[in-house]
Amino acid sequence: MLIDAAAVKRARVVANGAVFHVEIDAPGRSFIIETAKGAVRTWRSIDAVAKWLKGLGIGTAGLEMGRWQPGQKSLLG
Repeated sequence: MLIDAAAVKRARVVANGAVFHVEIDAPGRSFIIETAKGAVRTWRSIDAVAKWLKGLGIGTAGLEMGRWQPGQKSLLG
């Protein structure tokens, strides 16, 4: 696991409106996962985020859902 190897100290799944993004704390820096074009990478379901994190070897992540609005229309299209 990346967390066990100390490559990632902590992963957080953050809800904002109807989508989720991932914030990573690594030794010496924190960052938000981005697309290849530099936009914030978002997911529409918590299941999709969990599968993505698990595929990276991250088995533990926090969830911040204070700004979650599941019925909100997405601006992403």
